[in-house]
Amino acid sequence: MNYQQTLDYLFSALPMYQRVGNVAFKKDLTNTLKLCEVLDNPQHKFRSIHVAGTNGKGSSSHMLASVFQSAGYKVGLYTSPHLKSFTERIRINGQPIPEQNVVDFVARIQPTIEEIHPSFFEMTVAMAFDYFAEEQVDIAIIEVGLGGRLDSTNIITPELSLITNIGFDHMDMLGNTLQEIAFEKAGVIKRNVPVVIGESQNETTPVFTQKAKEMNSDLVFADQEPLNTSEYSLDLPGMYQAKNIKGVLAAVNVLRKKGWEISEEALVHGLANVKTQTGLKGRWQILSEAPLTVCDTGHNKEAFDYIIPQIESCSFEKLYMVLGFVNDKKLDSLIPRLPAQAEFIFCEAKVPRAMKLERIEELVSPFGLKADFVQDINEAIALAKSKATKNDMIYIGGSTFVVAEIEAL
Repeated sequence: MNYQQTLDYLFSALPMYQRVGNVAFKKDLTNTLKLCEVLDNPQHKFRSIHVAGTNGKGSSSHMLASVFQSAGYKVGLYTSPHLKSFTERIRINGQPIPEQNVVDFVARIQPTIEEIHPSFFEMTVAMAFDYFAEEQVDIAIIEVGLGGRLDSTNIITPELSLITNIGFDHMDMLGNTLQEIAFEKAGVIKRNVPVVIGESQNETTPVFTQKAKEMNSDLVFADQEPLNTSEYSLDLPGMYQAKNIKGVLAAVNVLRKKGWEISEEALVHGLANVKTQTGLKGRWQILSEAPLTVCDTGHNKEAFDYIIPQIESCSFEKLYMVLGFVNDKKLDSLIPRLPAQAEFIFCEAKVPRAMKLERIEELVSPFGLKADFVQDINEAIALAKSKATKNDMIYIGGSTFVVAEIEAL
């Protein structure tokens, strides 16, 4: 198979959470362990940092990768989902895995895929670990896909675990209370491995404290540390990055104590060049200046608690919001947070998990918003552009999959 045929095979043969939802979520690590056993357990052949959390784990993972790159290390980075190309998920020093490596990997383990029918994510994790081991990275930053305890990535023993925060997301799989969700995320805490929690919350702090005690893990709450974030310039402009950077700084402090050589110069340079060094897209990304057009992958209530003030801090005459959602999102708590003065264009991403346009219309109509409903994302953006003057603002988001379909990204 060539690269495109290989991707078609993976997308059609293996259930993919991003497309089909929780039927693709395997509630145990058996398949991942079987795949890695066939590959001679690559997860034991490189050092790693494990990053979990409801919001900010992707940005934090990219920040850490950039800092380690600036410090001169060979750095693997595993994140999900991808926006434009599958190869974005697996990078070394910012460079995506070569397409030929994807083809060769799938050809090599196809008999095992046919035998055990892993999920798309389980197979991708095994591919990443195999690639990082083969390329002998100095450190790999591994972002959790969903939850933590039962996530496929949770077969590593990292140098450090970082949990950014806990919010209400994926509740159909992780639990209905912050404590239950925190229990799942706390599953990444390993015996004798230090853990940094980005944000302390009354409901979740006891969960992390208890788990860290059980695992004999040193525990740091980043927001309780004397960290001067104002010393650092970050090339990711979202207001929500102020919380993420604290977790990253606390993690770097712990790693330095463990013997990792990260100079202050490397830290400053790494944080100032995250996008250029890692290829991160879709975090408060400015697509054009007149009208100011911004996209962001933030997709839950907690993310919008930061996105809305960020929008309101911008200068514009009129605001247009192009939004689409996936079908497990609780819009009744999100819609009232949206700026009432905005004009909305709701759309639908081309994935089975996308919330249908009719359903969005049903849910938003009681709120009396000024809204259009346009199926295709780029047609929705075109409509916003046709209405907007150069002094207006267009915001595009609501789902990672909306951002992924933006042609201009």
